[in-house]
Amino acid sequence: MAINVEHATVFLGGREILHDISWKVRRGERCFILGANGAGKTTLVKVLMGYAWPLYGAKVQVLGKTFGSVNLMDLRRSIAWVSPCMQQWMDGEIKGLEMVLSGVDGTFGLFRQASADELERAHAVMKSLRCEALCERSLVTMSSGEQVKILIARAMMTAPELMILDEPSVYLDIAGREFLLDFIAKLAADRPDLTMIFITQRIEDILPVFGRGMILKSGRIAAEGQRDEVLTEPNLQSAFDLNIRLIRTEKGRLWTVID
Repeated sequence: MAINVEHATVFLGGREILHDISWKVRRGERCFILGANGAGKTTLVKVLMGYAWPLYGAKVQVLGKTFGSVNLMDLRRSIAWVSPCMQQWMDGEIKGLEMVLSGVDGTFGLFRQASADELERAHAVMKSLRCEALCERSLVTMSSGEQVKILIARAMMTAPELMILDEPSVYLDIAGREFLLDFIAKLAADRPDLTMIFITQRIEDILPVFGRGMILKSGRIAAEGQRDEVLTEPNLQSAFDLNIRLIRTEKGRLWTVID
């Protein structure tokens, strides 16, 4: 299993954020987590990364390692995590290329001299994401969307076993979002061994490649299973408290209409 969470209940700030979450993801699966703001999506990611801990009695295993008996710093080097919330930990004066290179060490900033091979790979990754022009730009001068591209490039500097994409397109415009989603689809095709978790509040961002998933609502699993079983109008109407209707495109993307 890539992910095995059993009976995880999480309190933050004295408030229950997740309630009795049990969830499994097999290696190589591509899963989505959908939910409105405040549903508990990012908190679940923080549990997987070891930044938030469930109450005693829960079990958390990631990439076969059991939390409580694993070096989390070593484990995190096998996980590519991309999230806008990571921006709060980044020094705004760091340049784009330095941040990308820091992905090799799993740090937020480069604290050593990069090798020639690492520099070559960093430039290649940034070019593939159309952000090579940001090499010498400091993070503080970049837009939120540009910062997200840097974080994705940083995540690609290693050969991760697990990739967690936590609302990566939230700050992107339409063209930027579609470019990013196309990049994700190509990555999934090129790396069939890579386990991918895609977290979003936007139904239209869930590509057909994500064949399994779940909906979170108020810290609980409201629906879980195969894509077509989860992404139904009744489930979405309940999750978002809106009269949602779905339109399916020829390529399998789902778009919403509010009646």
